[in-house]
Amino acid sequence: MCTQTDIGYGSTMEGDVVVTRLDAALNWFRKNSLWPLPMGLACCAIELMASGASRFDIARFGAEVMRFSPRQSDVMIVSGTVTYKMALVVKRIYEQMAEPKWVIAMGACASTGGMYRSYAVLQGVDRILPVDVYVAGCPPGPAALLDALIKLQQKVQRQPVVNNLTITRLLRGEVRTAQAPARDAVVEPGMRQTVGQAVGVVKCET
Repeated sequence: MCTQTDIGYGSTMEGDVVVTRLDAALNWFRKNSLWPLPMGLACCAIELMASGASRFDIARFGAEVMRFSPRQSDVMIVSGTVTYKMALVVKRIYEQMAEPKWVIAMGACASTGGMYRSYAVLQGVDRILPVDVYVAGCPPGPAALLDALIKLQQKVQRQPVVNNLTITRLLRGEVRTAQAPARDAVVEPGMRQTVGQAVGVVKCET
């Protein structure tokens, strides 16, 4: 007769043992060590600076140190108006960030263009970047940004670390080369993209 001891561990384990899933452990580390990249473009950046003061204690979320290098950041906080001339710069900085990475659109201008609905203003940063959390307000206060960090932490906790389908395909040899994701083009209103132009902010014809 095969007993539990013969199969593996017995009913007692020595020392302090924590049993959990790999996804849960890694996501717990990630959500409590978010390194923000402040992309301050307009007046919402003032509220972003205020959120780093001791009064609001942003260190509770592990995001007290603002990183000004995209290679050392994983959360881009876009605060302010994004113009078409600035859109390519914002996208290039985002592409330099290491995976996994997230984006917070802080304020009405970053979310929808705000009151600047003109030929020069991008109507929402989500046209060039995948936004994870939107923060309403003009400008939103530091408390609203902290609430966005809480929502982002909840989202990070639910994300799978590795896709099981990808592992299965790798084991079967179906995945040979990694293809770079296609970049979205920034096209001004009333214009059409010219075929064959380079990705990013493209030249357009009327």
